[in-house]
Amino acid sequence: MGANAILKGRMDELGLTQDELAHRMNAAIESLGGRPGDVSSRTVRNLLNGSTRRPIGRTCAALEAVFGCPVSALGFDPPRATAPAEDPVHRRTFLGAVTGTTATAVAASAGRTRWGQADICRLHREYTDLLRGDRLGGARQVENQAIELEARIQRVLTGHGASDRVRRRMYRLASHARCLAAFAAIDRSAPRRARAHLDTALTLAGLARDGETTYQVWDHLMLTSSQRENHAEAMAGAEVMKRSSVARRDPLYASLGHMRHANALAMLHRPVESLRALDLAEKAFGRARDEEPPMWITFYGPAEFAALSSYVWTALGEHERAESCLHRTLAALPGDMARDRALYTAHLSLSQARQGEPESACVTARRAYVMLSSAVGSQRTMNALNRTRQVVEATGTKAPAVADWIEESRRWT
Repeated sequence: MGANAILKGRMDELGLTQDELAHRMNAAIESLGGRPGDVSSRTVRNLLNGSTRRPIGRTCAALEAVFGCPVSALGFDPPRATAPAEDPVHRRTFLGAVTGTTATAVAASAGRTRWGQADICRLHREYTDLLRGDRLGGARQVENQAIELEARIQRVLTGHGASDRVRRRMYRLASHARCLAAFAAIDRSAPRRARAHLDTALTLAGLARDGETTYQVWDHLMLTSSQRENHAEAMAGAEVMKRSSVARRDPLYASLGHMRHANALAMLHRPVESLRALDLAEKAFGRARDEEPPMWITFYGPAEFAALSSYVWTALGEHERAESCLHRTLAALPGDMARDRALYTAHLSLSQARQGEPESACVTARRAYVMLSSAVGSQRTMNALNRTRQVVEATGTKAPAVADWIEESRRWT
């Protein structure tokens, strides 16, 4: 029995301490199963020093979720198979199919009759890969792949046995996938298509009997309402979010609910109530636990908080405050968030235009368009740039640089 140098090397690559790995593994277990994990630093030490060579099922699932590879690639013995013996051809078919072909055909070819935690982990890795790919934004491919993943999960649930616990986790994952499809549609400014996705996602969340998943659906429903400029409906959706059981339990969810409420109230020209909601969002955000949240809500960090605050100030006509928030957003935004950087740079140009600074607005808008062109694209970003042009044109300025930008930006659409 010797130390696991492979695991140690992978931890070093990610810059993880033993406590940090335990924390991420617990977050992965909660994300997959809905309940907090019980991995401790002692568990990690046993994994590193070789005391544990064949981790138990939930530990395997957490390791695979954190490192994105089978436990055998981390220096461990794989878990003992519980399914009936398979012939080599069937097993190769199964292993190849989990990366993209129809899951129902996989189960049939391998003689599988029940599904378990390992299957959820494989499907969850597909979902997380799609979620990371969506950071560029606007890709119809992401929307289609998310729909296809949800459909495969549904076929698995229809055609094969699983415990109630596993079925609930699969319904939860299916709802997350459909929400991802909905957000891709929202980014393409297609709220009707997004709404159809969310109707399905809400049903799946109900079958999962999971409050956090239902909250995610309501968050996206609120966005579709806002995009359709049905701000009364958006306000009602935000009310559901901030009064949900998960918001009562977790300050981060409470903060997002109050923030969505503040935006809807601002769009309805109710400034006093909007600022009160913004204050509640800020206080709840400050109380949020210093731990890794479920993957779908990781977007709601300091950068996104400042960005959403800027929307409130914009709706209230406080464009200087909005610009200040957007500068904080861009300073805090992670480097790989290409879509968000382009989107918030476009909104920064719009806030500058609304303050009567057309030259600055044009420079910023051109920078946003370069970011947008280097990524897949986002219709929301293009809409913000079009509004910037309308505001700049309305100033009537004759400055050559501004006139050149107006002509240039007309060719962007």
